[in-house]
Amino acid sequence: MQLVRGLHNLSQRHRGCVLTVGNYDGVHLGHQHMIGVVKARAAELGAAATVLVFEPSSKEFIDPAGAPPRLTRWREKYLALQAQGVDRLVTLRFDERMRAMTPQRFVDELMVAGLGVKHVVVGNDFRYGANAGGTIDTLRDAGSAHGFGVERIEPFVFDGVRVSSTAVRERLGCADFGGATRLLGRPYRMLGQVIRGNALGRTLGFPTANLRLMRRKSPVCGILAVMVRGVGNGPMPAVASLGTRPTVGGKEVLLEVHVFDFAGDLYGREIDVEFVAKLRDEAKFDSLDLMMAQMNIDAANAREVLSKVKCG
Repeated sequence: MQLVRGLHNLSQRHRGCVLTVGNYDGVHLGHQHMIGVVKARAAELGAAATVLVFEPSSKEFIDPAGAPPRLTRWREKYLALQAQGVDRLVTLRFDERMRAMTPQRFVDELMVAGLGVKHVVVGNDFRYGANAGGTIDTLRDAGSAHGFGVERIEPFVFDGVRVSSTAVRERLGCADFGGATRLLGRPYRMLGQVIRGNALGRTLGFPTANLRLMRRKSPVCGILAVMVRGVGNGPMPAVASLGTRPTVGGKEVLLEVHVFDFAGDLYGREIDVEFVAKLRDEAKFDSLDLMMAQMNIDAANAREVLSKVKCG
């Protein structure tokens, strides 16, 4: 998959595409259906199947505190779109200039001058431009004027549920990982590079691989049974904590993973953490001894849960 980062990197060779625009947070079944339509139209027109996303999202830029938790950080989104067979991913920075861009300029500068679109595929509620002033109707008018087609895709329904990023977040928020898996078409995972921590876990006999979330908010929290890839030859069982570590005065939200029966060095390695079950909420303990006692219970519970689960 070809990657274009920034409007200034768009060139003549990027013109002539079938385009879809959106957050694509989670790359769930609804997104996958949309991408399937984009790929089909691209094949018909001999053009590149192209996805345009913004970093940060418009909601994260305009209202950071009120923006919903991210399902996927940018790299996770990139890999998920690549797995779907997208030809080109265009990532543009959402800033004040982009926020102020009128719907007409959005079409003229991005879609026509920048990408030379042949066809645009959008969702049922697609809006674009400053103050979300552009609608599917105005986009169709622009398409008639500039010679590109516009296709609206109805909401995707699976097992009686309208599939959306919000629906996935709701299931993750109540630890319904099976429900999230059904809407995503794959288990929910987080990917990251292991960083150095304060080595407290190792001192206490629970060495952990620590990951920064690379997102403002997480849709998942607490103590969890997980499977980890990137450590051995296959998925390995583990127990994880996703939170701020209040017992030791932590502030930054981290994902800390203790891989069972593993003693190697994971610093700098990229690992993939699949969430299987939530064991409990994060808690503040009055002493490290009390925390350690609970950690042993959590580890035993995680082993029991994971012994009964097959992970994809």
